[in-house]
Amino acid sequence: MSVDMAVKVLDESLGKDVLIKLKGGKVIRGNLQGFDQHMNLLLESSVEILEEGKTDEIGNIVVRGDNVVIISPPQYK
Repeated sequence: MSVDMAVKVLDESLGKDVLIKLKGGKVIRGNLQGFDQHMNLLLESSVEILEEGKTDEIGNIVVRGDNVVIISPPQYK
């Protein structure tokens, strides 16, 4: 996927819930409020997805782009 396509997908995901997988295996779901050219992400109302479907509330966070492995955009209906 080209950088332009990735930016387009992120731009279309602003204000929606995204799923983020980080180095080390952590998975976070949150409302994407912003991003920059380094893929640093600003997430609101974030939760960490733990095993067995449990969650741990995090709140508002900034995720450093070099820690992101996968960004899953929202499901479109």
